[in-house]
Amino acid sequence: MKKHLGLCFKVVKTLLIVICVLFVVYFWNLDMKLMGWLYKKVNILFDRKEHDIQF
Repeated sequence: MKKHLGLCFKVVKTLLIVICVLFVVYFWNLDMKLMGWLYKKVNILFDRKEHDIQF
């Protein structure tokens, strides 16, 4: 019984940590801030390439 209680405690603790991390990401909109930063870096990378645009 004690072993099962310890396992349940670990599962609940893990779920609470995951929920807290997801809430922080959602609350401060960190996923969109990360994608904005990444978008700028990718644009810098592709802006260095030479373009040959022909119509």
